[in-house]
Amino acid sequence: MKCSVYIAASIDGFIARSDGDIEWLHNPEYESKEKPGLTYEEFIETVDAIVMGRNTFEKVLTFGFWPYEGTPLIILTGKKLSIPDNLHGKVRTEGGDPVEIVSRLEAEGMQHLYIDGGKTIQQFLKARLIDEVTITWIPILLGSGIPLFNSIGIEIPLTHLETTSTDNGFVQTRFRVR
Repeated sequence: MKCSVYIAASIDGFIARSDGDIEWLHNPEYESKEKPGLTYEEFIETVDAIVMGRNTFEKVLTFGFWPYEGTPLIILTGKKLSIPDNLHGKVRTEGGDPVEIVSRLEAEGMQHLYIDGGKTIQQFLKARLIDEVTITWIPILLGSGIPLFNSIGIEIPLTHLETTSTDNGFVQTRFRVR
């Protein structure tokens, strides 16, 4: 089973403002026809399912559209979660630690999981389940917010795979987790 991270972060390492706001990602100055390195469309084509935490899912629900059409979404939560009617059959909840979750999904025949959301990424890294990390660095310093890599408590060596940049200041770096 392969587990990958594909995410954007501010130069100072935040994936959202403290209140969860991600509107800074949609700054008109960032518009460009040029896409850095591995595009989201190329990446998502390789994924069997997306695994994210409850907070990230609740943020996605505010978008006004469903960005994951055709890709099953597993929400990690230990609490009851109300799934909107239009997402029945597209979304399900799972509980347990990351190793158990990966094992269950692998038994269902899944081969590649997209791991998303700050806490979820940190939990999967700590469990040494992440194989590849793709970060697109956005040219902004937020100063505070929700960190991509909080203190996970272990050292994780990485091997650099590729770095690309675009005219709008995006820098995408891809790593393999050793």
